[in-house]
Amino acid sequence: MTQHFTLPTHKNDPHRKVAYVNARLFDAESGLDEKGTLLTIGDTIADFGAHLTNDKLPQGVEIVDCKGHLLSPGLLDIQVHFREPGQEHKETIATGSKSAASGGVTLVACMPNTRPVIDDAAVVAFIHKRAQETAYVNVRTYAAITKGQKGDEITEMGLLKEAGAVGFTDDGLPVMNAGVMRKALTYARELGVPVAQHAEDLNLSCGACMNEGKISAQLGVAGAPNAAEAVMVERDIILAELTGGQYHVLHISTAEAIDAVRRAKKKGLRVTAEAAPHHFILTDEAVLGYRTFSKMNPPLRAEKDRLAIIEGLKDGTIDAIATDHAPHDQESKRVPLSSAAFGIVGLETMLPLSLTLYHKGIMPLRDVLAAMTYKPADIIHVPAGRLKKGARADLTLIDLDLEWAIDPKQFVSRSLNSPFDNWPTKGRAIRTIVGGETVYELR
Repeated sequence: MTQHFTLPTHKNDPHRKVAYVNARLFDAESGLDEKGTLLTIGDTIADFGAHLTNDKLPQGVEIVDCKGHLLSPGLLDIQVHFREPGQEHKETIATGSKSAASGGVTLVACMPNTRPVIDDAAVVAFIHKRAQETAYVNVRTYAAITKGQKGDEITEMGLLKEAGAVGFTDDGLPVMNAGVMRKALTYARELGVPVAQHAEDLNLSCGACMNEGKISAQLGVAGAPNAAEAVMVERDIILAELTGGQYHVLHISTAEAIDAVRRAKKKGLRVTAEAAPHHFILTDEAVLGYRTFSKMNPPLRAEKDRLAIIEGLKDGTIDAIATDHAPHDQESKRVPLSSAAFGIVGLETMLPLSLTLYHKGIMPLRDVLAAMTYKPADIIHVPAGRLKKGARADLTLIDLDLEWAIDPKQFVSRSLNSPFDNWPTKGRAIRTIVGGETVYELR
């Protein structure tokens, strides 16, 4: 099998008709799961369902035979690092979006810890312009909460929202100052966007390079306790209740923090959370042997935390699956564990790793795909992730039964840092459609 990519023209013929026939039409929000046809006209979903038989299709329609595979709304990944501007040797909007297309992801939300930081409307405009010129998928961006991500002075949040920012975060760093976080949540409430937190109390993590536990003790390296995440989440939930702001926990990783979010939801607070596949697939044992490709922040945790994440996904405490796609060059990873950069690439492995929850009977398929379609779309308030007439034709065709082994050497991301080398998986995106145009196909 080979991967084929086509950069979208953004000039889709508004009269072009494409019928995706013999599809298993699947929409996680509505519960739709039936064999049928989906018709796109231009960049829009015109109609879909079992009623769209061949004799009811319009003249001049192009036919794509889905061969019984699952046709879903396009997947979203609302936490990615594309490194542009400033670290293009690790990733660019072009290579990162191509990686997204390969993984069946049709919309991403970029983090603002670029160089320069996305803390000015001009930088947001730059991201959008570069995406229009070079991206294979829809690219949105968060803006920083504080200027330069220094944690002190709030950015011009209103101007950044007007420029197109979908929310605010200092991801890569936490907002340590509670007063600053309170202001951010208050302003963001008025703007109708989320504040997303990298939940880490730096006074507790103290520069640790992995989880605190028996593995860190065995390796003789500094570890970050679960409390470093949980303390910050507990504080921020109190601030969210005080302000009425929308608060989102990025890459949640500990049982204690998940319990805090669960309690907040029961109180009716505007609190959401996301989890990364590596946190519900791996534990800190993956760092044994000083494996730097398993070094990430938040770190891989203990088995009880991995199971707590799965339980949080099952009961809806954790709303979304997002990768924290963090590409790094070899020089940043092939160094001693304490010196190595944090993070792994994830866009091309999100879907197959997440489908493990379905194939092992842990979660229904509807719930797994909900966490990668309409639920993340609702967190950042974008019209995506649903099969609806009149909606934008962003779609993912998935072969649920395709068995394959992850090979980072075959990634189209500019970086290859993944702990999942030769990892057996089942299920893969075989076609990615953005605005009615096929941008990726596995043949």
